[in-house]
Amino acid sequence: MNIQKIAFIGLGLIGGSIAKTLKRVAPQIKLYAVSGHLSTIKQAYEAGVIENDKMLNLNEISDADYIFLCTPVQQNLEYLHQLKDMISPDTVITDVGSVKGDIHRAVVKLGLEEHFIGGHPMAGSEKTGFAAATPYLLENAYYVITPAGKTAPHQLERYRNLVSLLGAIPLVLDYDQHDFATASISHLPHVIAYSLVNLVKETDDADETMKTIAAGGFRDMTRIAASSPVMWQDICLSNKNQILRLIDLYTGQLADIRSYIEAGDREKMTAYFTSAKNYRDSLSVRKTGPMQPVFELYCDLIDEVGGIATIATLLASNGISIKNIGILHNREFEDGVLHIELYDQKSLETADVLLQKYHYTVYRR
Repeated sequence: MNIQKIAFIGLGLIGGSIAKTLKRVAPQIKLYAVSGHLSTIKQAYEAGVIENDKMLNLNEISDADYIFLCTPVQQNLEYLHQLKDMISPDTVITDVGSVKGDIHRAVVKLGLEEHFIGGHPMAGSEKTGFAAATPYLLENAYYVITPAGKTAPHQLERYRNLVSLLGAIPLVLDYDQHDFATASISHLPHVIAYSLVNLVKETDDADETMKTIAAGGFRDMTRIAASSPVMWQDICLSNKNQILRLIDLYTGQLADIRSYIEAGDREKMTAYFTSAKNYRDSLSVRKTGPMQPVFELYCDLIDEVGGIATIATLLASNGISIKNIGILHNREFEDGVLHIELYDQKSLETADVLLQKYHYTVYRR
């Protein structure tokens, strides 16, 4: 690929994970970083991930083969303006934001279409910062690529190869198509989670009965409301039109089911719930319904032949039956590459201890 230098502006969970992964899979590439926190630079340098142990000016990274913008969406736009007149002719600027429309429109306005390829690695969690980054976060995760209007075919192919080198699965989409899709499967669910938590908070009684009895279904549905409020404010403003469109569509869905419940229409309620259940069951990683306990864990897994079989054999040889197992390709706000669902709490506890004994990194929710 002949990539010699990659720079990062921002080195949090996603930027840090990409950097750590590159250091693992392509140690010959020199990595540099610009961050608003000197402590982050020091931490990354001491970990052997980046070359610089002090703050750098943007012109010191302007000759990089790739510059990854890994700050909040609105800050990325500011950095685009600053980089416009200083980057080298062959430098490609990319980003990791979950909204693509704003930055693509800014790229067109700035005349940077030949120098920009959008990116959205669909991995992450509510955790933040370089310390939370891992060299396996992107393993087998979808990585959406949104080329600009003037992206050269060879540049797009080179970028796809870079994404594949990270262990991710490249998926090329138009940026508007991307923004509507992510608004539907990521942004709207977060808005719903925040609103549901606020509804319970505002309608709970003085004894906090609802809070006390909140069970798995409520906790599972609202877990993502623990994510950064500042980040989600930024995302909602950046993808405003698509999110508003989907809120309107969603309120239409609520109106439909409300009318069925009000009318006591058993047939329509059953059809509505069955349609949703069938679609939910068709998802690649299937989970038990919200009213039943779920015994699941996640673990990091290197993409190598027999990796899943090794874990399955390890668990089976210790008398642990697996209910469901599979790779998570979309891991936004999920820890671990491999999802394992078991039949009971005892199996879960035993599997957790056993996998850690054999040096797997295990995550529990």
